[in-house]
Amino acid sequence: MKVLVTGANGFVGRALCERLWSSGIPLREAVRDRGAFLKAGPAASGEVVSVGDLSGRTDWVAALDGITHLVHLAGWAHDLRSSPAEAQSFARTVNVEGTERLARQSVAAGVRRFVFMSSVKAVAERSGVLPLSETAAPAPQDAYGASKLEAERVLCELARAGGMETVIVRPPLVYGPGVRANFLRLL
Repeated sequence: MKVLVTGANGFVGRALCERLWSSGIPLREAVRDRGAFLKAGPAASGEVVSVGDLSGRTDWVAALDGITHLVHLAGWAHDLRSSPAEAQSFARTVNVEGTERLARQSVAAGVRRFVFMSSVKAVAERSGVLPLSETAAPAPQDAYGASKLEAERVLCELARAGGMETVIVRPPLVYGPGVRANFLRLL
């Protein structure tokens, strides 16, 4: 088994890569810019591949070579300076088209399991009176949530057709030591 982690330089990615590596699981860390990533600190695995910007044109062939399992954490979450139209465009390019390209190339490379980090926002912005469950009808409220839901659907369709197992994780806000972004603002 060998795992590719996209977004290895992100908050969740760094923690996951450290955990996998310390557990003896062979991995490759995919980042946008290898040089910038290594300046921030050493890679958990020492095996880092630069893939550039995530889009429908990203070339994953080299990164996927020898990979049996993939954890796709890379994506566009938000930019408070973006207009709604820009947010929708970025979200679609990165989260939908980028995930579709990765899934297609993963099927071609023989990846057996594709774990996709989606978001609770693919289902709803708020839980309402009852807690959300896996049976809740998806009703995303923003470009990010809509793009994650669309990416889930595209991924499932491609994986089913290509015989690749798919796991979708929809976490709420993720926090822990070194947290940034929205949770840091809440603190």
